[in-house]
Order: sequence, then structure tokens, then C-alpha cells
Amino acid sequence: MASALEALKGAGVAVGTPEWLAPGIACDLPFEGTAVAPRLPDVDAVVLAAEGRRKKLLVADMESTMIHNEMLDELADFLGLREKIAGITARAMNGEIDFAGALEERVGLLKGLPVGRLDEAATRIRYMPGGATLVATMKKHGAFCALVSGGFTYFTAMVRKTLGFDLDAANVLEHDGSSLAGTVGRPILGKEAKLATLQRLAGERGLSIVDAVTVGDGANDLPMLKAAGLGVAFHAKPAVAAEVQARIDHGDLTALLYLQGYRRSDFEERKDP
Repeated sequence: MASALEALKGAGVAVGTPEWLAPGIACDLPFEGTAVAPRLPDVDAVVLAAEGRRKKLLVADMESTMIHNEMLDELADFLGLREKIAGITARAMNGEIDFAGALEERVGLLKGLPVGRLDEAATRIRYMPGGATLVATMKKHGAFCALVSGGFTYFTAMVRKTLGFDLDAANVLEHDGSSLAGTVGRPILGKEAKLATLQRLAGERGLSIVDAVTVGDGANDLPMLKAAGLGVAFHAKPAVAAEVQARIDHGDLTALLYLQGYRRSDFEERKDP
């Protein structure tokens, strides 16, 4: 906290009394004036307007955000193609290649994979720390929580149920009941669809997208991160983090609650799955 105080004072702004949201973990430093978030070693520092911090809509990416995994990479592992497909995934998430084309290419490589492997891949899901508490706390305080992924409904349905999201939306892996067809159902849910889902969910609830918080890590999340009242780049790819004002590089998903001004005592604590 001392380093942050020093940085703000060095920017010539008037700093108020620090307020701990969680002792030793998260602190509010109120100030008047204009300043950019200081870069501090091993500390996440974000500058936000005090007004309207608490949001009524959460739209979250799934892979490498709510869970550690990229599920396409997990499926590729069964065919000995993890390294090849993971390389395509990384380039797509860093915005180097078109998302839809990269998705079709990767899914095409899975043609013939037994459908039973989907259940096996699901056992590998590793949940990101703090996700269950994030969703439970926002719902406790009246927010609607949606999981919107460029991945697949087979897995988003499981993650939605486990973490308590109200809704999930993703792509459909096509199969004949026995093996994967190597194709994706249309339309493909990519960056435009994520933004459209954010806008639709806000409109259905009589909200502005300013009332929403979005979180993601990849290039296909950028439009919804930039459009929302609070868009958070969470342990994001460098090209994504560079374009988003609020970035969390060190903390877990409960950081999104502290950004909204929640105290630890306000949390609806949930054990990580």
C-alpha cells in the first residue's frame, strides 16, 4: 500500500484515508484528480471511478478465466495432438489469427474422436480459485451471472452448474452420437457474439452495459471487455492486457469483487470446486 500511496502522491493527486477491504489483501485508496494505475511488483493496482462500482451483470469467459483449462487442448491430448492444437489456440487467443477459422481448424483435427472422451476430458477441469465465491457473492447482491465461451456447450453446462451461473452460451460440437464429426454448429460464438450477448442480457434486464462487469483473457474477449462498465483482463494474454484498463495479473477471481468495493465480510464464501 505504501508504494501505491507514494505513486499517487507523486502524480500530484490528493489522496484520502486508505480503507482496507480485506486486511493485507485489498485496499481502497480514494483520491481526487487524474492518475494512471501504478505498476507495482506483485501487486494489482487499478484506477476506477468510485461512483457506480457495483455491477448488476457479470459476463465471464470460461477457459483460462473461470477454469485453468483450454478444453480443445484437453481433447487433442487423446489424439496426441495437444502441442499442435495448443499452438493454434495460443495464436488465436493472442489475436494473431482469426478465432472462427482457428476454431474450425482445431475441431477438424478431432474428427472421429469417440464422444465418450468428452466425459473423460471433463474430469480434467481445474477451477480457477475464487470463481465460486465471485458468482455466489454477485448473485447474493442481486446480479445476474452469465458464462459466455468460445468453447463448447458440453463443458460450459457443467461449469455453469458447478459455479452457480444463471446462464451459459457456447459453441456446439457436432457428432453422430458415437464420434465427433469434426465440425462446429453454426453460428460460431466468437468475439462479436460475446459482445452481442452482453448487450442482449443488459437490455433484457433494463440495464446499461455500464452496469456490467466482464472478465476474460483472450483476444475474442476484447470487445466485451472494452464495452462493459468494468472490463477485467484476468491473467490475460499480453496483447489483451495492453488494451484493457483493469487488469488482474496476480490475484484470484475474488479480485473482481474488491474492484467493485466489496469487503471480505460482504462475500458469500464458497469453497473452490
